Amino acid sequence: MLSYILYRIGQFIALSLPVKSAYRIAIFFSDIHYFFADKDRARTYANLKAIFPDKPDQEIRTIRLRMFRNFAKYLVDFFRFSIVDKEYIKKNVTLVNVDYLDQVLNEGRGGILLSAHLGNWELGGIAVPLLGYPTSAVAFVHAHKKVNDFFVTQRESKGLKVIPLGKAVKQCLKVIAANQLIALVGDRDFTEKGTIIDLFNKPTIFPEGPAAFHLKTGAPIVPIFMLRNKDDTFTFRLEKPIEFTPTGDNNQDLKKLMGFYKLIFEDYIRKYPDQWYMFRQFWVEQ
Repeated sequence: MLSYILYRIGQFIALSLPVKSAYRIAIFFSDIHYFFADKDRARTYANLKAIFPDKPDQEIRTIRLRMFRNFAKYLVDFFRFSIVDKEYIKKNVTLVNVDYLDQVLNEGRGGILLSAHLGNWELGGIAVPLLGYPTSAVAFVHAHKKVNDFFVTQRESKGLKVIPLGKAVKQCLKVIAANQLIALVGDRDFTEKGTIIDLFNKPTIFPEGPAAFHLKTGAPIVPIFMLRNKDDTFTFRLEKPIEFTPTGDNNQDLKKLMGFYKLIFEDYIRKYPDQWYMFRQFWVEQ
């Protein structure tokens, strides 16, 4: 239950101080954690080295430190959700290609919003319903009920409906059938039932959900990314809906479709490696 207490303390600090002061405090504690977290440093170094095998060690370490600090800021942003509203989005978020959402919903087949553990996907998740688009998100269920309830409350307070991972298929299909949006994070598998696919020429396991839902329903997949800018504002960027013509071979189609959006993931991770929060061993072989 210590994690729940720490989250509530973090939330109190984040809401009590100006955001830049909260960021500074978060970075201070992040640097302390960075110094002592040998395993986290080793894993993130290995992940970054797999992406940038030719970068010198010092540059990898610099990216790694920025990653830890950006994640600390990400937590501050999450703790401050209660004061995020349409006006906050208008002042702090640059919207790029949001009209793709209208395009998708006008087709009447629902839509699949696909992101990665990159930037601030949580803020992206609540930005969509705040912009007026009915959205549900599939979320990992935390082992401790109080922690899980805290996360769900933060998300649902802004109109995002949370679907627990493990009970998601039927509910997601209902959302799509109602011509609404489901939000999924597609770069890490939590079920151990995913598909092995090469990312940066190394095998890893991707969740099948985004591709499987598209093949079953025809709902377009829209890659979305909420990216932190240097001044701590954000750019919410949507990529063109993925066009895919299935062959009828479900296994082949699944892997091919996943291959399409993994290229988009690779592009964004290369551009924003210090915003890809992958603190665990990511590849099957490392």
